[in-house]
Amino acid sequence: MGVSLILSLVELLQIIINVYIFIFIAAALITWVNPDPYNPIVQILYKLTAPAYKLISFIPTRIGPVDIAPIIIIIALEFIKIFIGQLAIYYLRTF
Repeated sequence: MGVSLILSLVELLQIIINVYIFIFIAAALITWVNPDPYNPIVQILYKLTAPAYKLISFIPTRIGPVDIAPIIIIIALEFIKIFIGQLAIYYLRTF
């Protein structure tokens, strides 16, 4: 594979991860105002974030009244983003 193709794929994955992080931030902020569950935007946010919440459902994520699940997911996504970037750098150095 060409270097530019690999860099483009890595950049695309990082953009997708950034968009997903913003979706989690929006979903977390929306929960503070007790939104209408029938609102289409709220339904889309819940459908997009539900799979990640299911992945960490085995971890106790409540500290008192505060749910730290979005923070855990955002940190995990940032680690994945860094890992993908470092993996691409390593691969391109050996290429």
